[in-house]
Amino acid sequence: MPWSPKDAKRHTRKATSAKKRRQFAHVANSILERTGDEGRAIRGANAAVAKKRRGGRKSAKRRAHGRTTVRRSRRR
Repeated sequence: MPWSPKDAKRHTRKATSAKKRRQFAHVANSILERTGDEGRAIRGANAAVAKKRRGGRKSAKRRAHGRTTVRRSRRR
């Protein structure tokens, strides 16, 4: 059962914009095609939308401290 962006409202509250709803549908359909598991597809789509909502890959702790790059260890 492929999902449309309209289905996102029924499965998650995090898809608040049209762009996030389209992302939800795309990710859910992609995972469903690869795995055949609808539950896994919904969980994956929810995680993708939540990641987008948090601001991507940077963690909240790193954003709070202003560190956006990984520190390198010094050579001695």
